[in-house]
Amino acid sequence: MERIFEIDPWKLVTHSLDPGNKRLQESLTSIGNEYMGMRGMFEEKYSGDTHHGIYIGGVWYPDKTRVGWWKNGYPEYFGKVINAVDFVSVDLQINGHSVDLAKDEFSDFTLELDMQRGLLTRSFVVKVGQAQVLIKSERFVSAAQKELYANRLQFKNLSDQAVELKVTSVIDANVINEDANYDEQFWNVLNKQAQPEELFLTAQTIPNDFGTPRFTVAMAAQHQTSLQAQAQKVTDQAVSGIWQEQLAAGAQAVFEKRVLVTTSRDYEQQAEIETAAHKLATAQAATSFDDLLAQHAAVWHQRWEKSDVVISGNAESQQGIRFNLFQLFSTYYGSDSRLNIGPKGFTGEKYGGATYWDTEAFAVPFYLGAAPAKVSRNLLQYRHNQLSGAYHNAQQQGLAGALFPMVTFNGIECHNEWEITFEEIHRNGTIAYAIYNYTRYTGDRSYVQNDGFDVLVGIARFWADRVHYSKRQGQYMIHGVTGPNEYENNVNNNWYTNTLAKWCLEYTAQIAQEVSAQKLADLELTSAELAHWQEIAQQMYLPFDEKLGIFVQHDTFLDKDLTPVADLPQDQLPLNQHWSWDHILRSPYIKQADVLQGIYYFIDRFTPEEKRRNFDFYEPLTVHESSLSAATHAVLAADLHKEEKAFEMYSRTARLDLDNYNNDTEDGLHITSMTGSWLAIVQGFAGMRVKDDQLQLAPFVPQEWTGYQFRLNFRGRLLEVVVDKNGTKLSLLQGEPLEVLVNDQLVEVK
Repeated sequence: MERIFEIDPWKLVTHSLDPGNKRLQESLTSIGNEYMGMRGMFEEKYSGDTHHGIYIGGVWYPDKTRVGWWKNGYPEYFGKVINAVDFVSVDLQINGHSVDLAKDEFSDFTLELDMQRGLLTRSFVVKVGQAQVLIKSERFVSAAQKELYANRLQFKNLSDQAVELKVTSVIDANVINEDANYDEQFWNVLNKQAQPEELFLTAQTIPNDFGTPRFTVAMAAQHQTSLQAQAQKVTDQAVSGIWQEQLAAGAQAVFEKRVLVTTSRDYEQQAEIETAAHKLATAQAATSFDDLLAQHAAVWHQRWEKSDVVISGNAESQQGIRFNLFQLFSTYYGSDSRLNIGPKGFTGEKYGGATYWDTEAFAVPFYLGAAPAKVSRNLLQYRHNQLSGAYHNAQQQGLAGALFPMVTFNGIECHNEWEITFEEIHRNGTIAYAIYNYTRYTGDRSYVQNDGFDVLVGIARFWADRVHYSKRQGQYMIHGVTGPNEYENNVNNNWYTNTLAKWCLEYTAQIAQEVSAQKLADLELTSAELAHWQEIAQQMYLPFDEKLGIFVQHDTFLDKDLTPVADLPQDQLPLNQHWSWDHILRSPYIKQADVLQGIYYFIDRFTPEEKRRNFDFYEPLTVHESSLSAATHAVLAADLHKEEKAFEMYSRTARLDLDNYNNDTEDGLHITSMTGSWLAIVQGFAGMRVKDDQLQLAPFVPQEWTGYQFRLNFRGRLLEVVVDKNGTKLSLLQGEPLEVLVNDQLVEVK
């Protein structure tokens, strides 16, 4: 565990620049607005270890994956997010020397991320010879205007003599990705201009061999400053402008850089992309930085009004949940159904920046409660928009129906690890579960009866073809899979996978009774096919051990040496950093919830005894080496009144990145797992459930807190729930009156 920022309920603040933790600092101070985002790297030069990363939503590149051990069914390419053209950098010179905090003498360093307003601020006093200059930087990516990045630099000469201040603003396509391709560059410059009033550059991703679209971006930078413009410069891959002035002793100067970014995702032709960037840049020029910041902060205020969580008596917990909410909303807020949530968001390149099953399993239930319903609806629509790709993926494996990808940007599978990509097929079940979860929570059946039913039928047809019938056992089985526990590959009859397949077939058949006859005809869905699905579901094999009274993770799991994690030497943990993959695969250790993930999904369908037996058996074997693990265990522990364990798991998910639990946050934040802190509070500590169209709560207060409160979007209402040692209070902030079951007592909220 490593903590580099002070504890504050609304901010990340540090007065230290630790070169050994520079990348960790950059990850934690990332900012974004769903359309684009960036790590918290410095604007000026920094010659030490740093990861200068800027990313644009939906902009990616297909990388070749064909290798010597190529097998039929492998994807043609591996998709990955690419580092965008650099529009952030500025070179700051004092008396001809470029400021570089990796080398220069400096003092009074402060770095602050204001999560309430979405503002990143940094200040320091740098010494260059006898000159001392105070430099302050403020920057944000606008939540009010998606294309806008704004940076204000302020200077004050603290010296007794005048200093020469020179600022060079850059737009530079000479960038690389760190994660692959041996420093390959991905941008071809199409157009570049440098005028006193505006820097402009258009670039397009390099050609690829797979027929996927090339992306074009245009960037128009305008500057407002008290400095004098000196020159502009155009090179093969960059444009820059230079401003310079002598600052008298005690004098101050201001330099603002505003960049408007447009892409081929919103405009078809290069000319349209460029025209839009120019117009947007011109339109905002008359607005002050403070007014632009106020507009941006107002949007954040509206978001916090709908979703803030207040914790009393524990500042660490409070900072953790707000940090996670801030980063989640910086990554996705449902404005564009073409976008989804990458595990690293805009904070790094690991996992390729693509969409995983994390979205449906963890992000959808979070957004259902923490944001308007349209946000979750757009996440569902994202999958329907890519349904043809899911059919393609199944056909590549010689199977019927739709196989949604493990990793994707466009619906086509673009991940090349067989045991993950083509064995971890349980993600198909989770995508169906998200439709069910949305329908149950919102009460809106329009999606499940229309576009959602298309998705369900595709998934059901996949399961019906993927199962096989065992004549010896007289049951349907699914062999050769990987469950959520990725520390086991190619197992037979993973309980979680089989359970989801069974449920999907039953649920799709149930919804078929609601849809129109025309819809059934369009999908060529017959009563015979529905009957076959019901037959498979009724005869699905679900491993169970009578003696232990547990659902067995897969056919041979109980044959392993079931030594609990507590008995392992501490110097062997985490396993993935100490053991060989062979050793891990043969072990009984569970990376994240597997059987327990299925119990979590359908938590009210199991008896307390069933839940307790399975939790007590599997949790001691779980190493929690997936960032997604803690959330599921926190909710189940709370459900079982294991309050100490529930709080332990909350703390892990809430401060996973802030305290660098897994020693990997320097690569980027764990965005999708950040939902776990909200789920642990709302579904865990507050016991929120929706059962038979009834919102239910069964709250308790962890011993480490004196109370907590949160706001909940539910069926057109905005509720405030306040829980303390004296009980629970509900308030209706928006919408019609509602009856809520609180600790088995019906309460009318007006």
